[in-house]
Amino acid sequence: MNINATLLGELLAVFAIINMLLCFSLGKRKTDSPYLCGLIGFVSALLFPLGLIFLAVLVSKSNKPVIA
Repeated sequence: MNINATLLGELLAVFAIINMLLCFSLGKRKTDSPYLCGLIGFVSALLFPLGLIFLAVLVSKSNKPVIA
């Protein structure tokens, strides 16, 4: 199986969208700006290791306090 540039681009786009959705959902629980986290997650996913590092940082961050 040959991996050409089109397939690589499609896989990168799918990874970027999945990473954006994960960063947005984690950003809702852990930060005050989930849209910015989603945008940074999408952009950083285009550079493969940075997307995983940003996702790991969001996972390791503690949840924001819930105001009742």
